[in-house]
Amino acid sequence: MKSPVDTKIANAMTIDVEDYFQVSAFAKSIDYAQWDGYESRVVKNTHTILRAMSETQRLGTFFVLGWVAEREPQLVKDILSEGHEVACHGYSHQLIYNQTPEVFYEETKRAKEILEDLIQKPVEGYRAASYSITKRSMWAMDILGDLGFTYDSSIFPVYHDRYGVPDAPKHPYRHTLSNGSSIVEFPISTKKLLGYQLPVAGGGYFRVYPYRFSRQMLGSINRSESKPFVFYLHPWEVDPGQPRIDAGLLSRTRHYMNLSRCEARFRSLLQDFEFTTMAKVLAGLGFSSVGKSAE
Repeated sequence: MKSPVDTKIANAMTIDVEDYFQVSAFAKSIDYAQWDGYESRVVKNTHTILRAMSETQRLGTFFVLGWVAEREPQLVKDILSEGHEVACHGYSHQLIYNQTPEVFYEETKRAKEILEDLIQKPVEGYRAASYSITKRSMWAMDILGDLGFTYDSSIFPVYHDRYGVPDAPKHPYRHTLSNGSSIVEFPISTKKLLGYQLPVAGGGYFRVYPYRFSRQMLGSINRSESKPFVFYLHPWEVDPGQPRIDAGLLSRTRHYMNLSRCEARFRSLLQDFEFTTMAKVLAGLGFSSVGKSAE
C-alpha cells in the first residue's frame, strides 16, 4: 500500500501492551496488588489494533507486559501469528528509577523468559514503563545488555515531569555499556519546533494534537531529515468505554482526553505512512546485531 505522505521510508510502529489500570499515572490510586481485581480489557483492545493493522497490511512491534503475557498467553501468540514482533515491556510496569538494580534485573528476566517461552525464540527489544530510563536509571542499560537484549526504546529526548533525557540523540544510535559492549537505542521521536524538542511520537500527544499536525510533524521527519520515526500507542487508547479511575486531575486529563477519536486517527496514520517492526527498521539502518532472530 502506497502512502500519500511518504512512499520510501518504513517507520517503526510500536504498541505497549498493558491494561488501563496498569498505567503509571494511576499508581497512587491503584496498588499493584489490586490489579487482578480489575476488569481486563487488554485482549479486546489489542485485537482492535491488530485488525486495523491487518486491514492496512502494516507490521509492528508489540512491547508486551510480562504480567499480561502470563495471564493472556494466547494474545501473545495471536500477535506473533500475524507477523508482528514480540518485545518486552518489563513485568510489573513499575518505574525503573524507583526500583533497585536487583529488582529490575529479576523482574525483567522473568518477563523476557515468559515471552520467549510463548514465542519460542529470543526477545530482542525492550521498552521501560513510562520511558523511565533516565539519567538516574541509566544503569538499567547494562542490565538489558546482560539479559541479552539487542535494542532498547525507552529514552525520550525531551523535558518532562516523569521521564526524559533531553540531550540524548534524536535518532537510533549505539549506547556503550560499562563492559565495553553496546546496545542499540531507538529513542522516542521528537521534532524541533521554535527551538523546542516537541514530542510527536504518539500516545497522549497523538490524542491531544490535531491529526493534521501529527501527520505534518511525523512526515517532516521522513522528508526533511530522511529518517524513520517511531510511533507508539497503548491498547487502552482505542477504548473510550473503559472504566474511569478516580485519580488526580492531571492524570485523568492525560489518560482520558480524546479516547473516542484515537482509533480513527490511528487508522488514518496506518494509511498515511509505511510501518514495520522496530527490529526491521534498525536492521535496515545497518545495526547488524538487531533482527537476526526475526528471520
